[in-house]
Amino acid sequence: MPTEYAKALGARLRAIRTQQGLSLHGVEEKSKGRWKAVVVGSYERGDRAVTVQKLAELASFYGVPVAELLPGGAPSGAAEPPPRLVIDLERLQQVPTEKAGPLMRYAATIQSQRGDYNGKVLSIRQDDLRTLAVIYDQPPSSLTEELINWGVLGSDARGALDV
Repeated sequence: MPTEYAKALGARLRAIRTQQGLSLHGVEEKSKGRWKAVVVGSYERGDRAVTVQKLAELASFYGVPVAELLPGGAPSGAAEPPPRLVIDLERLQQVPTEKAGPLMRYAATIQSQRGDYNGKVLSIRQDDLRTLAVIYDQPPSSLTEELINWGVLGSDARGALDV
């Protein structure tokens, strides 16, 4: 049975991972198998003890100070994950291809990588939105507004880039 500290440590690990927009499987992919999804998940549940060495390596992988992973400290802005950015794929199909073509191709690539073909919605990350802004040759805030106007993103996406 996990201790309260192990649970709190696991909650911090999960918060950092989700803030970075990573699933457990995403951690395994991004680390090229260095961090197995099942192991990270067991750390997050508090089912498995994590050594100081492993914690330091995981902090390095996430690009955060070790102190950010430890419970009880004052997190520096690590309270909530950023707002979700969800592309309405059905609405995207109604946008003229000359406007939406790059976004359609980008979404198809993400779907292919994830094996996610539900066809209704697709969650993307802040970095995806920034990449799309480069592709569309406009600032991320302008692209966000355009996608909201197309009905492809919800209006709550406006706050996603402020984080």
